[in-house]
Amino acid sequence: MLTKEQLDDHWEKIYLNHISIDCVVFGFHEGQLKVLMLKSNNEEAWYLPGGFVLKEEPIEEAANRILKERTGIDEVFLRQFHVFGDPDRSKFHNEIYKDNSFFNQRFISIGYYALVDFVDVTPMPDAFSELCTWRDLDDLPAFQLDHEHIFRTALDTLRLQLNYQPIGYSLMPQQFTMPELQKLYETILDKKLDRRNFQRRILGFGILNKLEETRKGGAHKAPYLYSFNLENYRAALKEGLQGGW
Repeated sequence: MLTKEQLDDHWEKIYLNHISIDCVVFGFHEGQLKVLMLKSNNEEAWYLPGGFVLKEEPIEEAANRILKERTGIDEVFLRQFHVFGDPDRSKFHNEIYKDNSFFNQRFISIGYYALVDFVDVTPMPDAFSELCTWRDLDDLPAFQLDHEHIFRTALDTLRLQLNYQPIGYSLMPQQFTMPELQKLYETILDKKLDRRNFQRRILGFGILNKLEETRKGGAHKAPYLYSFNLENYRAALKEGLQGGW
């Protein structure tokens, strides 16, 4: 087993100093928007998935690697949204790792948010955690460090970007109903949307295919199923959409 000095030397050799990555991973399940969180070993401290950048590794590859380690999936919808550089943001680490120079340094963190299909994710703890799990947005624990600020900034960014880019392909199953898609938008935006206006606008974007199947088993008239038109969806991601919600 490595001593603290040997472990510190190991981290220094393979990772860039002063740079870290924090990821806000959103999933949608049973009408609830969820965020992936980790619980620290032997204490009631919760934090977001994150890690460091290998010395010869591009930043984007580092973010994808970290997400795959925590979720088990790759090809994730991933967006860089902010850089966090408050001088005091790593004070928590300073209290825990007083004799560990790697963790004692000031870290500037690059924030990414990811949108994933809930059922595809296998949450996996890291070396510093005993649990990796989904938490509902209305039942979040206390965050350590500045991770609540990172989370809130990611959520605000997602809500803003919802006004000019499509959302849903990475969060919804392959087939879904219009009410299910509307529920996703309402959950992210935290407000109710008019049913007719939502359907008119979302269909007007040309990113959906209406299927000849319906959702069976409900008490009311069975709603039609839809899927995303991937070609148009990707074009909308690149070119943007007009109008806000």
